Amino acid sequence: MLRYCKNCVMPDTKPDLVLDEQGICNACRSYERRVAIDWEKRRLELIEILDKFRSKDNSTWDCIVPVSGGKDSTYQVIRMLQLGMNPLCVTATTCDLSEIGRKNIENIKRLGVDYVEFSPNKHIRRKLNKIGLIQVGDISWPEHVGIFTIPVRAAVEYGVKLIVWGENSQNEYGGPATAAEHNVLNRRWLEEFGGLLGMRVSDLIGMEGITQRHLIPYSYPSDAELARVGVTGIFLGYYLPWDGYSNALLAQAHGFTTYHSTIEGSVVNYENLDNHQTGIHDYFKFLKFGFGRATDIACLHTRRGRITREDAVELVKIHDGKFPWTYLGKSLQDILEPLELSVDEFIKICDQFTNKKLFVKDANGRLVKDRFGNLTKLNNDNLN
Repeated sequence: MLRYCKNCVMPDTKPDLVLDEQGICNACRSYERRVAIDWEKRRLELIEILDKFRSKDNSTWDCIVPVSGGKDSTYQVIRMLQLGMNPLCVTATTCDLSEIGRKNIENIKRLGVDYVEFSPNKHIRRKLNKIGLIQVGDISWPEHVGIFTIPVRAAVEYGVKLIVWGENSQNEYGGPATAAEHNVLNRRWLEEFGGLLGMRVSDLIGMEGITQRHLIPYSYPSDAELARVGVTGIFLGYYLPWDGYSNALLAQAHGFTTYHSTIEGSVVNYENLDNHQTGIHDYFKFLKFGFGRATDIACLHTRRGRITREDAVELVKIHDGKFPWTYLGKSLQDILEPLELSVDEFIKICDQFTNKKLFVKDANGRLVKDRFGNLTKLNNDNLN
């Protein structure tokens, strides 16, 4: 039976999420502790770190900022520029880049920064998308790995010692306390929380004709390479109060473009704008754990007091877990076509990864779907 946090609307099926004796999740508890943080002290710590890593002879960049063109990475760039840094912005090209995603990448360039975009072999990327979907139920597996490896490889290649990441997802969305408090992203964090889902990069060798040379972009630099340059990665959200909505407002003021309506499966229009495959990724989270992106966003706003829990419940019931027939206006059939998958084949993969304990089934144990292909969660009344 699904149990939900009494403060937000996150179910206890979320990996690494724990409900305490009062029925409150660790993500809410982490947010409560922010009130006691001396943010001015942390801001000064950040400035001290930036001054330490700032290029003394201007022979290289002061830091690397991994950017997708999204609201958060746009915010990170703005903050670094405000603090006098000379960043090199590095993009690991997304799997199925949307028009609005490209527009927001171009906007980051207009902020006045040097910029590098790494585009992995598209033929290999499509194979990895398909393998990720079939093997671990994550079409975005190569993207989730690449966003953490490619900027680090760039740091080694260009001799830049500091990488400025965004928020620590374990703190923002819930996770083990020790990981939630970390202000550094390293190899161990990547392997545990970076989205590998138990499938190592080395496991891919031999699948679909993939060899080691095809996996260079998805491989973390060696410890010796990192030590030679002295690469350090920090979470900006540890030093400055992190909030996706305020990040979006600041990004918009600097040219960031939002979507024209609420994004499919979400409750907002300002995030996950760059990749047409994101709707599939979020849908599989719903199939596996009984919650999707609408729940994530509703929880963030509920913790910050912007909406009531009752409002969050209503938003989740309206938007969460809808079958992803479209995303950012692109049809599912067109999204799957480069992967050489039909919609019927996709539905069979969906059924294989669906946690049938969470959804209504008929007398023969088959999942019950409405005419739009949507499932119905069991014990959904517990959300109230």
